[in-house]
Amino acid sequence: MTRKLFELVGTDAGRPFSPYCWRTRMALVHKGLNCKTIPWRFTEKGAIAPYGSEKVPVLLDGETSVADSWAIANYLEDTYPERPSLFGGEGGRANARFLNSWGDLVIIAGIFPMIVADIPQHLALADRDYFRRTREARFNDKPLEQISADRDEKVVGFRRSLDPLRLMLRTQPFIGGAAPNYGDYIVFGGFQWARGVSPFKLLMQDDPVYAWRERMLDALGGIARASPGFAV
Repeated sequence: MTRKLFELVGTDAGRPFSPYCWRTRMALVHKGLNCKTIPWRFTEKGAIAPYGSEKVPVLLDGETSVADSWAIANYLEDTYPERPSLFGGEGGRANARFLNSWGDLVIIAGIFPMIVADIPQHLALADRDYFRRTREARFNDKPLEQISADRDEKVVGFRRSLDPLRLMLRTQPFIGGAAPNYGDYIVFGGFQWARGVSPFKLLMQDDPVYAWRERMLDALGGIARASPGFAV
């Protein structure tokens, strides 16, 4: 049985940059499950339409297809219970459900306006046009460059929003405690997305969150650090 994962890329097929795909990629490695990755681009919706999705990640596991990173994490946990747990029990799964929403609303939504203008340079023309049109529509047709223009001010508030994470990381190395779990992969996915597409500095080097991100880059055999990205 060959496991396959559709991952978002741009012109460089070896530079996956979706925060959600990174959550899934790290979950698969955590579980010790081999997987062939399939590069996918914004305008290739026909490739995943047979699996009932317009977005990645989409996991193909034999005859089973699963879309959405949270659904995939639960599928992996329930289908391969003999493998290392992503959650460490049902309490951990419940906590991760909260983090999944917090990661979307605070991390990804917070990072997006600061790096959105940097993303088109990584895309081919058709994807670039699609990305600009659809993302600018979310901001009342404001140009991407204007959305990111005040990012030096936005990043101050973003860093402040990380205080709950920062306080926790002063007493333990990972969200999962002594070792990373799916909660770490949820939050880290956003930072790895930014690292892959933008040179903008989100974190200061004396920040406990920065130190955690460095540990996550080296986690799971360093798969995240080995992926092309900016040194920020």
